[in-house]
Amino acid sequence: MLNNLKNVAVVSLSTGGSRVLGLLRDVLLFAALGASVWNSAFLLAFMLPNLFRRLLGEGAMTSAMVPVFSEVLERDGRAAAFRFFSRVFFRLLGGLLVLSFFGMLTLGLIVKTGLLPERWQLGAELSVYLLPYMVFICLSAIVAAGLNVIGRFAAPASTPMLLNLSIIGSLLLGMVFGKDASEIVYWLCGGVLFGGLLQLFVPAVDLARQGWRPRPVSGQSEELGELMRLFFPALAGAAILQVNIMVSRFLAHSLNESAVSVLYLASRLMELPLGLFTVAVSTVFFPLMAQAINTNDEASFAESFTSSMRLVIAISIPAGVGLFVLGGPIVELLRFGRFDSADGLMTASLVAIYGIGLPFYSAATILTRGLHAGKVMRVTVSIAGVSLIVNLCGSLILMQFWAERGLAIANVLAAVVQSILLWRSLSRHRKELRLFDLVPAFAKISGAALPMGLICWGGLIATRATERGGKIHAILAVGLLVPVGILSYFAILNWMRFEELHYLTQRLKRLVQRGAGQA
Repeated sequence: MLNNLKNVAVVSLSTGGSRVLGLLRDVLLFAALGASVWNSAFLLAFMLPNLFRRLLGEGAMTSAMVPVFSEVLERDGRAAAFRFFSRVFFRLLGGLLVLSFFGMLTLGLIVKTGLLPERWQLGAELSVYLLPYMVFICLSAIVAAGLNVIGRFAAPASTPMLLNLSIIGSLLLGMVFGKDASEIVYWLCGGVLFGGLLQLFVPAVDLARQGWRPRPVSGQSEELGELMRLFFPALAGAAILQVNIMVSRFLAHSLNESAVSVLYLASRLMELPLGLFTVAVSTVFFPLMAQAINTNDEASFAESFTSSMRLVIAISIPAGVGLFVLGGPIVELLRFGRFDSADGLMTASLVAIYGIGLPFYSAATILTRGLHAGKVMRVTVSIAGVSLIVNLCGSLILMQFWAERGLAIANVLAAVVQSILLWRSLSRHRKELRLFDLVPAFAKISGAALPMGLICWGGLIATRATERGGKIHAILAVGLLVPVGILSYFAILNWMRFEELHYLTQRLKRLVQRGAGQA
């Protein structure tokens, strides 16, 4: 357990650094472009390569790759596993190059027609420049999956920071040398492409140090056939999930010029704790669950899954409460330049809605990994389809009454339905899992998160009484209440003897006592 928590900490800290840089990147983005048509066009164009990253890289290919690569590694050793990895890597590279070429050609022809409205024309034009990023990021994701299976987490977890640093640098250069938003956005595209290249290069070097030799391997293999049988159902499931995101973005784009931007920023704030911890936990425990199933060790699978779920809800529930209570001052703290107060108020309301859904998004991530570890792909496709229908119908109805807020509420409802259906499916496939095992942990976590939320709410009222508005109030609220809320939550959780936290504190006490004894 201690080694797993160390790996989670490594991934979490790296992801945390990336998310902080990502927030700085977004602050600069909104300061340079505001909630303008250029910002919305860039975000829409950037969504396209990221869509393929989540479909082919972090989504379907990773879900299929990890259990098969783990099985080959366990059965035949590292040399055979790396030969299998090369087969997958170079086939994926070829497919991505073809897809990128025809995608750029198609988008270029669409731009040349000039028939699209300006809002969509700009998005299509920027997509032509950003589509090559898809090649870098999809290959980077599969290299990261290979490293994770052999127990290497630091290098792949740190690469998103390189992308953010590259984008930040390009934004600063654009703000200095660009005359207006129309020039800054092209500097921004250059930063994305350079950052994507770095994201591939760094983990590839680390994997080469572990023995991988990036050479094409000809011929077919039984493992490659198995991977493809797992890949297509996983691709369908990932595609449906990404269509969910695209539905919200396109519907938002039809509302007004700022809707895409405010929804994006609100989701980014929600993704901060999601990426900081949920993704870190799933990254570490997904290979462990796959290895347990490959060795028919049902007890180890149950232990890995239960531990990962306990860790995830221990962070996502209080984080969701914190976003719900403190979303307003957090957004105000990030508001600069052309990002005006009206857009800030709308973003804050969306953050509160996403805060409610955060535990369900987190649970769905772990539940999906649990099913994929057992090579159960088709069930996740049907569940994703139900989630899409809930999101689409909910969005079309609720946006009529609450515009952007209606889209966010529909997203959350879809996540709730998805997590419930995923749990039912996993519990049927893995009889060793019992919901009752998580009830005590959920009770302790909720019992600590509720008073934390009340403390933050009371502190928010108290800071407003200082009659200092705007940035001063935001700095007071975030600077004081976030650390107070975190300390109060973990203090209560430790008093309740939450297993993982109690284990860590006991280990720290022993290390301190041992160090004092040696001194």
